[in-house]
Amino acid sequence: MIRLKNVSKTFHLKGNHKTIANNMTMNFPQGKSIALLGRNGAGKSSLLLMIAGAIQPDSGTIEIDGTISWPVGFMGSFHRDLTGAQNARFLARVYGVDTDELLAFVEDFSELGNHFYQPVHTYSSGMRSRLGFACSMGIHFDWYLVDEVTAVGDAAFKEKSEMIFRERMENSSAVFVSHSLGSVRRVCNAAIVLEKGSARYYRDIEEGIERHERNMRLAHPG
Repeated sequence: MIRLKNVSKTFHLKGNHKTIANNMTMNFPQGKSIALLGRNGAGKSSLLLMIAGAIQPDSGTIEIDGTISWPVGFMGSFHRDLTGAQNARFLARVYGVDTDELLAFVEDFSELGNHFYQPVHTYSSGMRSRLGFACSMGIHFDWYLVDEVTAVGDAAFKEKSEMIFRERMENSSAVFVSHSLGSVRRVCNAAIVLEKGSARYYRDIEEGIERHERNMRLAHPG
């Protein structure tokens, strides 16, 4: 389980401030693929980064049972001057998995071809996302943090990505951020809706999507 206890976070920029968590207390149950829904700017990606430990809350605590992935889709995951293969090898050492097995899986799944052996700074954003997704799926975590990456690539790659994601969810849990409600419906079975620094958990994915769509209509009437 992921537990947020009285978590607050406000960003300050050029005299403006944006609160994405206002004394938020929330449990993310184990054994679920949870869609994190909210309007643009609601703080979905920032909350994902706080759960990962990449940014710190202003106050409160975040507790996690089990192992957790980095936020897949977060470009800070890789060293830009190393090749895709070297980054995968580094991750294998960090997470204590078989290097050869991870390299073989990532090279095959990412479909990067010769680019796998080129520096990451030469990659397009889509290529980096495919590398990140492949590395993450190649390591077995209790929790996967996923930010929009199943939208990367052509239809065949998207289908392959969703298939392996659902396969991992047979034994793991996930927090999944996507603007594609079609993807959310296919891979998630619960939802958390963010709105104005607060969050609410929905056991029924359709109920969560309905709440999210209502928030979107209120924000953009007509």
